[in-house]
Amino acid sequence: MRIVKTIDEVRSQVKAWKAEGLTVGLVPTMGYLHEGHASLIAASHRDNDRTVVSDFVNPMQFGPAEDLESYPRDIDHDSAIVEENGGDLIFNPEPDEMYHKGFSSFVDMTVLTEELCGLSRPVHFRGVCTVVAKLFNIVQPNRAYFGKKDAQQLAVIRHMVDDLNMDIEIVGCPIVREEDGLAKSSRNTYLNSEERRAALVLSKAIFHGIDMVRNGEKDCSAVISEMSGIINAEPLARIDYVKIVDCSTMQIITTLDRPALCAIAVYIGNTRLIDNFFTQDVQHGGVL
Repeated sequence: MRIVKTIDEVRSQVKAWKAEGLTVGLVPTMGYLHEGHASLIAASHRDNDRTVVSDFVNPMQFGPAEDLESYPRDIDHDSAIVEENGGDLIFNPEPDEMYHKGFSSFVDMTVLTEELCGLSRPVHFRGVCTVVAKLFNIVQPNRAYFGKKDAQQLAVIRHMVDDLNMDIEIVGCPIVREEDGLAKSSRNTYLNSEERRAALVLSKAIFHGIDMVRNGEKDCSAVISEMSGIINAEPLARIDYVKIVDCSTMQIITTLDRPALCAIAVYIGNTRLIDNFFTQDVQHGGVL
């Protein structure tokens, strides 16, 4: 397993693999890997001959008041996880390798980015689309792997690939949770012990929403109301959003009469955490 810092090194290695007729998977990450990332790397290793993991804290997707500088970084920790799960190459560039002086080209999107995280983080998805498009151009993977915890991101990437005719299969992988239900996140490391306990309100609300849908509830406002009540009962929690949207458009719906995403974003202290479920997974007996 190698760690490289430059675009030229990645391209040279991938070119050599493809000359041998090998398939290549890409797992884009911002580093500080956990079991959720490990599941993506393992899936890519299963599906492809070689796996590239990008490890890059992308400054373009952080707003001015967000946690770019404090976002956790540990390449030694990350390299151990990549190697354990079958990764072959880590691309760990510096920001000026990805965004040279005078960089002024961006990939943007409307509609799908107007709700949920796109509403409260207005620059976020422009940064996500731009960096992922660059990674796709650099690596030229056969497949790319993203977690369903970032459900809006997954929908946005799929739409971008379709709109721009990119010849890449996008693979969505299930949420990985702690034993007590909290969705794995690099930002969980920000939580102190009291906040960590309080953060369980997210999964508690999610599991309650799942039960309501499983029991036949179709009224989105009823699901949102009960989930919000659970979250608001926790003094350390502050809701950013609790919403149900159409899976295809990421636009608000009022009735569960189509495939839908129920998504939440909640501040626990100063830490913003997200979680979600897809109604079609619940209705088809899927497991989170």
